[in-house]
Amino acid sequence: MENSYFKKLPLFILMINLFIALLGQGMVIPILPEYLKQFNAAGSAAGYLVAAFGAAQFLFSPIGGRLSDRYGRKIMIFSGMILTVISDFIFAVSPYLMLLYIARFIGGIGLGIMIPSVLAYVSDVTSKDTRAKGMGYLSAAMNLGMVLGPGIGGMIANFGIRVPYFFAAALGIASTLLTLILPETLPIEKRTASKGSEQQESIVEQLVKSAHTSYFRYLILIFIMTFGLVNYETVYSLFVEHKYGFTTQQVSVLITLGAAIGIIVQVWLIDKVIKRYGEYKTIRFSLVMAAIALVLMLLKVNFIYLILVSSVFFTFNSLLRPTVNTMLSKEAGDQQGFVSGLNNMYTSLGNIIGPILAGNLFDKQINLPYILGAFILLITTCLVRKESKMQNNEVIINE
Repeated sequence: MENSYFKKLPLFILMINLFIALLGQGMVIPILPEYLKQFNAAGSAAGYLVAAFGAAQFLFSPIGGRLSDRYGRKIMIFSGMILTVISDFIFAVSPYLMLLYIARFIGGIGLGIMIPSVLAYVSDVTSKDTRAKGMGYLSAAMNLGMVLGPGIGGMIANFGIRVPYFFAAALGIASTLLTLILPETLPIEKRTASKGSEQQESIVEQLVKSAHTSYFRYLILIFIMTFGLVNYETVYSLFVEHKYGFTTQQVSVLITLGAAIGIIVQVWLIDKVIKRYGEYKTIRFSLVMAAIALVLMLLKVNFIYLILVSSVFFTFNSLLRPTVNTMLSKEAGDQQGFVSGLNNMYTSLGNIIGPILAGNLFDKQINLPYILGAFILLITTCLVRKESKMQNNEVIINE
């Protein structure tokens, strides 16, 4: 019983870390336009701030993965949390717009070096049978932070436009201190081996090299999933407001309820679904249902209909990420940190490309972001099906 407790405690701490880190980022969303008025800035500045965060996460994810393999998981998780605290604090006190860009970049670095280490940590402490459940918990914590962040940020902003950022920094400090009790999971001898074989490659070289690995298909899936989710969320408020005339509060309820259902699926059903249907069937079916949800968004019905469609999208999107993360982890072998860094790097690419493309398509025609998203998800389903058949053939040959 004691052993079980100490196995669950690290996972709980990691969930708190990711929840608080993403909560702080989510709190920025509803109040950023109003906050930027203090700097005589508007929408373009908000776009650049989002891009700065995604770019930093993209640049530092592979570095964070390598450092995790070299120095251990705990120190990188701790360092990442420290950087997110610094980011929130600078954002809270900054009198200059340029400092806001710096703050967002620092926050992106923090998540860039922390998330690969968190994913590698879970891979270290779970078996192949329990890994999907562990990844599901982490993904649920991240989604919960992003879902609750905007609502909490909007409420706290009533006490002052800068208060949410101070609040996020305070939570970050508490979470950082909690990280100190995490046990290290990467033995020194494995760190030494990783250090000796480490190659200092550029990001472009790593992207090219990743295309020739056995787990490249999973990295593409991660990019597509992130692209689809961000593509959906980026223009959601504008889309619903334009099509239905809903208020900000109504839109917030739609997103919160839909995402909450997705979180419940992750926590309670992910393990059972994978054990019953397997990873490939879960991925293919989830991609199809997520694509259908995007197409259903094009129909104008009513508020209840939108809640149902949002729930479908978030539910099947929530099944995708932990499933793919589990399969990627199985392929990673003793390079969990490095591969987790690539995971985060492809996620960051989706976070950069998704909003830019969705925004430009929305300006041309409001339905285009969802049409393109559905098309890409369906194409990806075909790729997964082919890969599944290839693997089945390999099994037959081996037998």
